[in-house]
Amino acid sequence: MYIKKTAANTGADNLSEEIEGVVQGHREGHGFVIRDDNESDIYIPANEMRAVLHRDRVRARIVRTDRKGRPEGRIVEIIERPPHPIIGRLLQESGVWLVAPEDKRYGQDILVPGGAIGAAKTGQVVVVELTEPPALFGQPVGRVVEVLGEIDDPGMEIEIAVRKYGVPHEFSDECLALSKKLPDKVRAMDRKDRVDLTDIPLVTIDGEDARDFDDAVYCEPMRIGRTKGWRLLVAIADVSHYVQTGNAIDVDAYDRATSVYFPRRVIPMLPEKLSNGLCSLNPDVERLCMVADMVVTASGDIHAYQFYPAVMHSHARFTYTEVAAILANTRGQEAMKRQERVPDLLNLHDVYKALLAARGRRGAVDFETTETQIVCDENGRIEKIVPRTRTEAHRLIEEAMLAANVCAADFIQEGGQPGLFRVHEGPTPEKQDILRGYLKAMGVGMSISDDPQPAEFQAIAQATKDRPDAQQIHTMLLRSMQQAIYTPINSGHFGLGYEAYTHFTSPIRRYPDLLVHRVIKSILAGKRYQLPALPTPGEAEAKLAKRLASRVAAPTKQLAQRTQRVSREMQAWEAAGLHCSANERRADEASRDVEAWLKCKYMREHLGEEYSGVVSAVTTFGLFVTLDQLYVEGLIHISELGGDYFRFDEMRQELRGERTGIRYTIGTRLQIQVSRVDLDARKIDFRLVHEGEDAAASAPRSAKSTKSAKARQRNAAEEQPGRGPRSGSEEAYAAQRAGVKRSKTASREAGNARRKEQRNAGAKQAAKKAARKGRR
Repeated sequence: MYIKKTAANTGADNLSEEIEGVVQGHREGHGFVIRDDNESDIYIPANEMRAVLHRDRVRARIVRTDRKGRPEGRIVEIIERPPHPIIGRLLQESGVWLVAPEDKRYGQDILVPGGAIGAAKTGQVVVVELTEPPALFGQPVGRVVEVLGEIDDPGMEIEIAVRKYGVPHEFSDECLALSKKLPDKVRAMDRKDRVDLTDIPLVTIDGEDARDFDDAVYCEPMRIGRTKGWRLLVAIADVSHYVQTGNAIDVDAYDRATSVYFPRRVIPMLPEKLSNGLCSLNPDVERLCMVADMVVTASGDIHAYQFYPAVMHSHARFTYTEVAAILANTRGQEAMKRQERVPDLLNLHDVYKALLAARGRRGAVDFETTETQIVCDENGRIEKIVPRTRTEAHRLIEEAMLAANVCAADFIQEGGQPGLFRVHEGPTPEKQDILRGYLKAMGVGMSISDDPQPAEFQAIAQATKDRPDAQQIHTMLLRSMQQAIYTPINSGHFGLGYEAYTHFTSPIRRYPDLLVHRVIKSILAGKRYQLPALPTPGEAEAKLAKRLASRVAAPTKQLAQRTQRVSREMQAWEAAGLHCSANERRADEASRDVEAWLKCKYMREHLGEEYSGVVSAVTTFGLFVTLDQLYVEGLIHISELGGDYFRFDEMRQELRGERTGIRYTIGTRLQIQVSRVDLDARKIDFRLVHEGEDAAASAPRSAKSTKSAKARQRNAAEEQPGRGPRSGSEEAYAAQRAGVKRSKTASREAGNARRKEQRNAGAKQAAKKAARKGRR
């Protein structure tokens, strides 16, 4: 007998539901709606994407699900179109001006009337403002509002990134005018009610290329009862003395929230007069500072501390390289140049060793990772990419700053005032399960508990450090962690093993540190610090708020019982923390984008060359490989691994061949060839070079079997869900959300033909409109 289908067994109820979210375009023309409720992304076909743009906020309805249960939808309504300018190259085709967006997630070219191109010339990079939105049968129309220059101009990648990610890069006239009125040096009136530390030989220790100096340090031995210990002073630039709450400089600083660092250029949070001059702890000049004055025991515990405003005089400007050389040889050439300061550096090294021992007892996570530095020539071209060597000098300063930050967090808690904490929570239950399964699959005889502590992660790292697959295991431990955020609700710092932690040591380049200084000063003065009226949180903050909603700790019962005034105060602090966290990520994304651009330009000169590398990430669609000498990451697509069919094992984080049993996992060493570089997409593709046994083992049995395996592999990769993991390398998983680029020539030609047809239709439409306006 026939059974009538009902809503219960077809999912019709879900299909009628309307869901809000943000559109994320794809370079192939289709897109996704990233849902506000964090459920699976909704696939939007190319024909539906014609009327919307990347980053539009929309309401969508799921119209069907595919055989794997993944939703496909259609756009019901455009709720909001953020006024983001679009950056692209100005082109002319068949007499029609258009701008091809640099960000290919904007799937349509922008038509530009002839009178709206301004002084721009063909091929130049321009900024476009939309004047007419896209429609199902018409392209978007815009006008050129800024000409950035030629695509190969030095620094063009930075000009594009700051506009692409909305990084504020110009100070307001009010801010610059106010900064000019500031004094050039410390005045007598500025010294009032400050401790005079000018006779204390505080020194700065920074990188060779540093221009702003936030912190200075000094250490001397002292007795704590009958045991030895140290007095450790960490002096931090007193930015809050010059940047008053709510003034023009403060408004600009809050808007930026952080300095943004690019190769060869920094976009500072504060005007240069402050960041490199009046607030920078330059040698041989007086500077105002806030001091964390700490007493540290022989076991590395902070026995006591106090905060106070002071005036200081930096007695030397050291680099990390200099200090490392002096500590390695106190009678060497570097030490002879700085004989007066050598005893102080040795005291700093002694207290560092004590603090490091306490760190070990605390079980703080300490993974050794390789950071790289891009060295460019005068024209902005990469000369080389070198690893940043982490010396004893780096670790010495790091431990001193951690100690000051912990004391600042404790001081705010004891003072009973709200402030921003740097919170790093433990792994989510989902990530815990993945990690436990992985450790079991890899034969690691250790695991994590239901309520894991940082010491458990550090113990696993130590126990596996000598294994051949140690890098793979440590990478998985690191990826199971969550990202740290700024919030007034303290729930500790998991990775560092602190019950309370904040940022106090970099107010020149981080706005949360400036807020922490203001709160500390208010507590010292017996007052209560009030946040100024802050701007409404923007798009980045809204996205981050939704992402964090499920994991940020709820307010305590005592907090919930406070007055409405305190509740509003806490909401303001939460908004400030959200803003600072979001803009920290914005700065990271812009920096990564520039580095990816530079690396792509660099690798274009090495097409066809072979290199050795290590698998740094394994995904459903292929392997990300980091080259040994160049420290550049590229993708070997799964369809290029040979004639076998490879399956992704999430538990083991590996791709395994069905026929050959060949396994590729994090840490696998490979020989590759640079096969393709896509500057627009910031993507580098590698081809696996088979040698010896690998070549024989993976050789296809026949042309027919190879073609079949590759077709199956490509289809399997393209059918993977749009959403990728939230942790780990953002660059590695960006492609997973976006999907996999099809390589079929026919598909590409069809897309080009479709776009050309759209341009012609749009041009005709624009011409008709112009004619009608002329008649009127």
